Amino acid sequence: MSFFNKVLASFGIGGAKVDTKLEKSTYTAGETMKGEVEVYGGSLEQQVDSIYLTVNTTYIRESDDRKYTQVAAVQKYKVNEPFTIGANETKVIPFTIELPINTPVTIGKTQVWVSTGLDIKNAADPEDKDFIEVRPSKLAGQILGAVEQLGFELRKAECEQASRKIRTQYPFVQEFEFVPTSGAFRGKLDEVEIVFISQSEQSADFLMQVDRKARGFGGFLSEAFEMDESHIRLSISAQDAPYLKEKLKQVISKYL
Repeated sequence: MSFFNKVLASFGIGGAKVDTKLEKSTYTAGETMKGEVEVYGGSLEQQVDSIYLTVNTTYIRESDDRKYTQVAAVQKYKVNEPFTIGANETKVIPFTIELPINTPVTIGKTQVWVSTGLDIKNAADPEDKDFIEVRPSKLAGQILGAVEQLGFELRKAECEQASRKIRTQYPFVQEFEFVPTSGAFRGKLDEVEIVFISQSEQSADFLMQVDRKARGFGGFLSEAFEMDESHIRLSISAQDAPYLKEKLKQVISKYL
């Protein structure tokens, strides 16, 4: 192989390519993901130090009264040991990874994708991107469903930069914003927001913000100074599932 071709390969021209094929495109948070990474050799032999899969999402970051979209890695996995890919050779590497249970749900503007990269020494790393649909974990889905059963409708779901008061493993949290459209809380609350802090198969910790509806001049002042918002931290276990609707109703009713 000529020196000129080696230089081109170092810029990704004529070098190896990668394509990931997932078993399916829709997953539940916490579910096992299976698939294959296909690596196609370029015009010369190359050493691949590693193949890595990264689950990514985006979130909104505010700075100087402006909003920016940032990319964040939810989890990164190394799926192989170093190997050599020959010119025009094809290698297929199967993988099994776990989609983190705290992966954001793809509702509203939230997107999640799996990026695949080849770590090639002294060369541009080829990448592949596969968008997936992510459904909430079983317990998170039950919590969100219970809120809807109380007469609330999901208005917005978005990943936003986490404040210093909310310590999580990620720089963002996903916020679910509900508005009362029927039931006992219609006309009494403006909205209820939910942010999951941590999850497992057996439990979920989340913050609930209850925003009371302004009533009269006193209510107007409370709303103007943001005194109408009440923040509650809750821990729900799988054993609470049959009583979720009533439990959340009792909690929210305390802040009317």
